[in-house]
Amino acid sequence: MDKNESTYPKEFLDHIYSIKNKRAKIVIDHIMQYGFITTEDLENIYGYSHPPRAARDVREVGVPLETFKVKSKEGKSIAAYKLGDIAEFQANRIRGRIRFSKKFKKTLYKACYGKCAVCNGKFAESYLQVDHKIPYEVGGNISSEQGPDYFMLLCNSCNRAKSWSCEHCDNQKTNKSPYVCLKCYWGNPTDYNHIALKEIRRLDLQWEWNEVICYDTAKLIAKENGLELPDFVKQIIENISLSTK
Repeated sequence: MDKNESTYPKEFLDHIYSIKNKRAKIVIDHIMQYGFITTEDLENIYGYSHPPRAARDVREVGVPLETFKVKSKEGKSIAAYKLGDIAEFQANRIRGRIRFSKKFKKTLYKACYGKCAVCNGKFAESYLQVDHKIPYEVGGNISSEQGPDYFMLLCNSCNRAKSWSCEHCDNQKTNKSPYVCLKCYWGNPTDYNHIALKEIRRLDLQWEWNEVICYDTAKLIAKENGLELPDFVKQIIENISLSTK
């Protein structure tokens, strides 16, 4: 901790001393000592390959963070984090996010047939994570007692992608409207009208087992036509759409 602890309220200091989440504690300790921490610090010093997840851990234990831009050692613009308005400090988050029971996760797993809500890939239960449809930073700590409709299961890759997108969304930064989150792809992949407030549509596809032959064939045809596979798939869909008009 730094030498200026006296500038912080005792309640706040007591709270950060009590935090058990290792990643959140490391980030907070670094900020208290140096004033801020960069994504470069998180990756190079502490080995965290997904910095927004580390910042999210801090926010989830009730410590406000402010994101700003700095220059990396190579002169590139990168994100950095410092303590936000201490008035926003919420001691009632001291225990972090609510843990979900195995029974609740099994309920979600059966309901989605073991598939990630975003990429639709099928995974063993242990490879899927319970996720709030409305980000914690916007909707708070909604418990499983409020029903499974507020949650979905995501694979690790999609969970990281959602964290990054939400981290950079103006709704999460300012307005914090749950309704906006529920009309976002990351909150409701099957019924949305924007992705992080941008008018974007997204389609995640996976090919499994015998379907892999189709994927390999499509990739080969795309290459022969000088196209990237996503552009080739878009072209096929566009041609079908035009032919049905």
